[in-house]
Parts: sequence; structure tokens; C-alpha cells
Amino acid sequence: MLEAAVKAINQVLSPPFRNVLWRSLGLTLALLVVIWLALQAMLGHFLTLPYPWLDAAIAVFAGLGLLVGMAFLVGPITSLVAGLFLDEIAAHVEASDYPDDPPGRDLPVARSLILSAKFAVVVVLVNIGALLLLLLPGINLVVFLVANGYLIGREYFELAALRHLPQAEAKRLRRTNRVQVFLGGLMIAGLLAVPLLNLLTPLFATAFMVHLFKRVQGAGDQGSVLAS
Repeated sequence: MLEAAVKAINQVLSPPFRNVLWRSLGLTLALLVVIWLALQAMLGHFLTLPYPWLDAAIAVFAGLGLLVGMAFLVGPITSLVAGLFLDEIAAHVEASDYPDDPPGRDLPVARSLILSAKFAVVVVLVNIGALLLLLLPGINLVVFLVANGYLIGREYFELAALRHLPQAEAKRLRRTNRVQVFLGGLMIAGLLAVPLLNLLTPLFATAFMVHLFKRVQGAGDQGSVLAS
């Protein structure tokens, strides 16, 4: 498990991954600019007041609120955009670390978009949870990590598995190795909760789960050979 995590971290810092990261961040910034301009236009339309000083004061506070909102949206939007490159990341890991294995199949576009949307929702929940934990420390942190570790581990492991297995087989393999998948999800959830580092989460999670999938698949194949 730790070996897979170390491999994934090293690959996140490699040139091919940096290329994906810059592209995803570029699209993220473009989306943020569009959202910013749209919200500014809405505020200018709905917050026109008869007193110029009051209008100016509200505009300043609204601008600060927009800045906070944009910071909150960076993580989810980055995750959504990076989801478009998940197959590219998985293919790079497979080619560089498992060149003798059959290459995986890219997921259908609809499946990739659904996965990206799901993960973006998880990121939003993680950010909300992180804000609430400032006021409610303790047991909530455990619940927070457990819930998100389960969701993230399940989604990303099945992403790696579906490149090689039918959906039913991918789910079966995940259930058979549920403890390892859950622990891997916990590690990803911990990274996701850290500001700025959460920008790397989709890349790390994909590489990590590809390594984990190869490990448990290899263990299963070895067990089948010994049993026969």
C-alpha cells in the first residue's frame, strides 16, 4: 500500500503528469474567470441602490465574498476538469510501470464525465466538511474521513479496474479487496482535505489506484494458479 502511494507521488511530480496538471489548471482558471464575470454581471444588475456610498460598500463586500467563493470552487472545478484526463493518466502509469501487461481500454466519455461529476461533488462535500470541522472538532473528523475515504476509494479503484475488466468483475474485485481499497481511499481523502494540495488529488488518486489494482489483480491471478 505505502509502496503504491510512494510510486504515485513520484509520478505526480513527473513531466507527463505536470503536463496534465497545467492543462487542467488552465481550463480551471478559464472556467473561474467565466464564473467570476457572470457573477459580477448578476451583482451589478441586482444590487443597484439609490445611494452611491451604500452601493459602493455592498460592491466591496460582494467582491470579497466572490473571492472567497472562487477559492472554494478551485478544488471542485479542478477535480471536474482533471477528470477529463484520467484515462490519459492511467494509460501513462500502465505503460511506464506495467509495460508487459495488456493495455487498458479508455472509458466511454459518458462514464468519464459521470465519474468526474461524482468526484467534484465529493470535493464540495469535503470542503464543506472541512469548514464545519473548524467548529465541531473530534468525532466529526473521523466520520468525515471514513465517509469520503469509502466513496473516493470505490470510485477510483473501479476506474482503474474498468479499464481491464467488465463492470461486474470490477465491482467483485473491489468487494474482495474492500479493506485495501478503503485504506487507499482514506489516504486520498486526507490529501483532498489539504488546501492547494487538493489540486493534485485527481492525478495522485488515479495513479495510486492503478498501482493498487495491479497489485490485487496480480495477487488474485497468483492465487488462482496455486489453486489449480
